[in-house]
Amino acid sequence: MSTTTPLAPAPRAQSQAQAGRTLLDVRDLRKRYGAQEVVGGLSFHIKAGECYGIIGPNGAGKTTTIRLCLGLATPDAGSIALMGRNIPRDARLARMRVGVVTQFDSLDPDFTVEENLLIYGRYFGMSVRQMQPRIASLLAFAALEGKARARIAELSGGMKRRLSLARALIHDPDILFLDEPTTGLDPQARHLIWDRLKSLVAAGKSILLTTHFMDEAERLCQRLLVLDHGLSLDEDAPLALISRHVEPEVIEMYGPRVDEAEALASAHAHRLERSGDTLFAYAHDATPVLAAVQPLADGLRILHRSANLEDVFLKLTGRQLRD
Repeated sequence: MSTTTPLAPAPRAQSQAQAGRTLLDVRDLRKRYGAQEVVGGLSFHIKAGECYGIIGPNGAGKTTTIRLCLGLATPDAGSIALMGRNIPRDARLARMRVGVVTQFDSLDPDFTVEENLLIYGRYFGMSVRQMQPRIASLLAFAALEGKARARIAELSGGMKRRLSLARALIHDPDILFLDEPTTGLDPQARHLIWDRLKSLVAAGKSILLTTHFMDEAERLCQRLLVLDHGLSLDEDAPLALISRHVEPEVIEMYGPRVDEAEALASAHAHRLERSGDTLFAYAHDATPVLAAVQPLADGLRILHRSANLEDVFLKLTGRQLRD
């Protein structure tokens, strides 16, 4: 697998005015299916050259929000402007400047890697002559050099995801919609895709990203929307969300003496949370908590770490399992 990052494919130079323009503007968006409102008054915007993330549990409304923004579902209320066009009225025209990578691969198994790119480009009115110079750079961008004539069945899961990303870029879109693009990938493949996405943003592309990986959201996104039950719980930069919602230091404890640890830590931690046999102690200063539970070290596993975005996610959306 390639470890270097080729230049992002054919970015168009952006003026200072273009860099600040809003590519997606969503206001008071609502969508109901039967008695359930799955999107409840969402408002957010994405500017050129920005990676914007939406995080939330299963069923929070992330995929429905993307479908509404692309004009694949009709909102019950609110407004959407994508690439300056009204959605869903002008969705087909707006999508000419949009690239999409869905949760599940939609690659055509009957065609080769190169043919998948060519056929997808034809949907955007591109000729073979226009696409041929881009294909080599896109395959290099996706670390798929030498795979142009390979069949889809011959590719690994990571290769398929990278090909889906390359295919979404064939028409040089201004904004990408990525719905959980690294689900099911091994760490090497995830890191390579992260690297490629960073290079796209650096080249001026915009990204709307949904993900269940909090480290992915924290690494890639300039701003995040925390979504649950179709409602916005908060929106800000990842570090600002961490600072606002959770204490800076976390001590995780588990083992046969965790009940004793909970009793001892309660006097020193700012907040305690229990999940199964694991105790989470949140504190502004971990020193007194660690000192209090030290006598239990022979029957307790202790991990001291800094607060992260996963702590924010669990605090705002709860620790209950979602299906």
